[in-house]
Amino acid sequence: MTVTAGKTNAEPSTTDKLKQGPKPIISGRRPVKVQVAVYIGVIAPMLALVAAVPLAWGWGLTWVDVGLFVAFYFIGAAGVTVGYHRHLTHGSFKAKPWLRAALAIAGSTAMQGPPLIWVADHRRHHAYSDREGDPHSPWAFGETPLAIAKGFWHAHMGWLFDRNVTNIDRFAPDLLKDKTLVRVDKLFWLWTLLSLALPALLGGLITWSLWGALTAFFWAGLVRICVLHHVTWSINSVCHMIGERPFKARDRSANFWPLAILSLGESWHNLHHADPTSARHGVKRGQIDISARIIWLFEKLGWAYDVRWPTKQRLARLAVKG
Repeated sequence: MTVTAGKTNAEPSTTDKLKQGPKPIISGRRPVKVQVAVYIGVIAPMLALVAAVPLAWGWGLTWVDVGLFVAFYFIGAAGVTVGYHRHLTHGSFKAKPWLRAALAIAGSTAMQGPPLIWVADHRRHHAYSDREGDPHSPWAFGETPLAIAKGFWHAHMGWLFDRNVTNIDRFAPDLLKDKTLVRVDKLFWLWTLLSLALPALLGGLITWSLWGALTAFFWAGLVRICVLHHVTWSINSVCHMIGERPFKARDRSANFWPLAILSLGESWHNLHHADPTSARHGVKRGQIDISARIIWLFEKLGWAYDVRWPTKQRLARLAVKG
């Protein structure tokens, strides 16, 4: 079954209802051990990326490393874009229970946080996009050159170190009712370990060497995670600062084509904020949206249903005139 994105009546949107909810935005503070884990999860892959060029020059980069990098990058990226974002956060489509769980696990391998808090943060972002309350707006500090630089850092990764925790009870109460998803969420530590261990295991088995395991761990584990981190974070920072805005949105979301392939279509960000439940973000000719093609494939296979594809009529209403 296919349904169209967006609402046709005047009822408040989901994000408006969340904004008006009685529960507090913040539920508390991160425990110290969790905060330490956040620092390690962000900084360790970055150090690996810094070391990547000299190590590639010295060690070389094998096709096994490249193949594993691409495979695990795609799994994690699709888990975030199709699973965490379009499915769990915005309900762009419904999924069979096993697919819903698989997408949540795949998203967890990107090491961007457990699904429940990721969804809560993102729904909060949409409820207050580029206004007070947005957890990662690049415009939070003003529009002077210094404020913009500070805002870019904050939106890109600075906000990750804020110990205030978005209230899941307020922003993702529906997900708390999903027992399978809650179990996946609680096992985030396991998916993180597998995200690092599996590339090493496969690299070792394919090359039948300890060296192959180590290089696969480095390239398809640490470096892959860092690249995916910064691609995702660039949607929060770059795509709210630079690019085209062909659709009407109540914030500064923009399309940034250089990130389209690496982000699997997430950088067509302007349409997403104009029509958040749309399963397709790249709607114009030439706009590659790999995530939308994945959803289309799931629908054809019968694994996904009630997909909210955009219609020409709705896109025409959302388009900036002139």
